[in-house]
Amino acid sequence: QVQLVESGGGLVQAGGSLRLACAASTTIVSLYSMGWYRQAPGKPRYWVARISSGGSTNYANSVKGRFTISRDNGKNTVYLQMNSLKPEDAAVYYCTAFVNDMNFWGKGTLVTVSS
Repeated sequence: QVQLVESGGGLVQAGGSLRLACAASTTIVSLYSMGWYRQAPGKPRYWVARISSGGSTNYANSVKGRFTISRDNGKNTVYLQMNSLKPEDAAVYYCTAFVNDMNFWGKGTLVTVSS
């Protein structure tokens, strides 16, 4: 079984920063690729960032240069550092694990950005 729990969401002013965390119930963080998606009201869930088991990272163009995905294998935790936040970044952010062609999801954490 895989359980993922996101935290760190909240209200922030435009231009501010937040760090999201995704705590995993197992050592999957070190064994598999991990990622972040987000979903705004009335819109589909979109990919934001991914980190491989080897540490390579990829980002959506909309967040490139502002967001950083990282992991702490010892804590079985993945992070998303979000800087220079914009109102369009407001969404529920979900953590996912890519495990053998399957995706496991957390329940999400809400990020609100005020102008």
